[in-house]
Amino acid sequence: MTRVLAARLDSAGDVLVTEPALRAIAADPRVEALTLLCGPQGRAAAELLPEPDALLSWASPWTLAPAPPATSAHLAELRDAVAAGGYDAAVVFTSFHQSPLPLALVLRTAGIAHITGASTDYPGSLLDVRLRPGEDFPEDQPEVERALRIAAAAGFGLPAGDAGRMRIADPSGAFFGTPAAAAAGLRPDEPYLVLHPGAAAPARMWPPERSRAAVELLTRRGWTVAVTGGPAERELTAAVAGAHGIDLGGRCDLRGTADLLARASALVSGNTGPAHLAAAVGTPVVSLFSPVVPAIRWAPYGVPVELLGDQTAPCRGTRARECPVPGHPCLASVAPEAVAEAVRRIVDRTRSCA
Repeated sequence: MTRVLAARLDSAGDVLVTEPALRAIAADPRVEALTLLCGPQGRAAAELLPEPDALLSWASPWTLAPAPPATSAHLAELRDAVAAGGYDAAVVFTSFHQSPLPLALVLRTAGIAHITGASTDYPGSLLDVRLRPGEDFPEDQPEVERALRIAAAAGFGLPAGDAGRMRIADPSGAFFGTPAAAAAGLRPDEPYLVLHPGAAAPARMWPPERSRAAVELLTRRGWTVAVTGGPAERELTAAVAGAHGIDLGGRCDLRGTADLLARASALVSGNTGPAHLAAAVGTPVVSLFSPVVPAIRWAPYGVPVELLGDQTAPCRGTRARECPVPGHPCLASVAPEAVAEAVRRIVDRTRSCA
């Protein structure tokens, strides 16, 4: 077992929570080379990970939304790339609501002889090692630990003394070494907070007017607040930053955001990719968590967390991208004052442990 293909086909946050499992594979002396197969939405996160020797990127018709067409040519593109890699084994990482079987079928036809995955459905000859969710392991566990269980079933465990915390390659200088940092007036040696108001799924966003009010309140309490977002979120970040925050919308790539988060006192964010990125660099998170997915599985892992939001709201467990309940009560019920107090608590707790 010398060449291993690990697969995680969804978003940046999904790739980040798989990192400890990839570390387990890479640490095994039998593994000569580890390739990570990721989706285009997870590629930037995959590039931050220290373990893979190589990356393959492919847009999965059964994972991404919106999904690309499932044509024979598109499937052949993946099959041919995998066949060219000469892999001895594959480990397919999925969340509780995903099946490894479509990918396992393509990998099998590409010549991979040993495939591991977690599958509720009967896998037939598609998996050599099958974990049964709910039987072989509990579903109500953090996604980091779920991925580690899948890796362990494939024969890969973390080295002794490795606690399984998420990590990335050192991002130092990726933001603070750029003109954007100087223009923003941020200094890495002075305390600041990061507030990330956006999310790929609107159901996971704190209402923007609440984010703006929180920026105003936090700055009145003496904090410098940097507001982050991607290039498509510039209008949102400008509105949230207002006259009080520092608008960094579209000015940081993912590695720059990691550098910014690594030096921040805390992140305020919904349950979205930057919350997992903060966990990977060891920064505490005030998590405005929409219960459309379970917090026990998807809350930031391995760092101090203040979890806010009504976890019993009617939207819980729906996996909805758009809020199914009028008024978005699970997060709209969280006042800016509650966020400011959560910031105070988490920063005090972190400082007392330093």
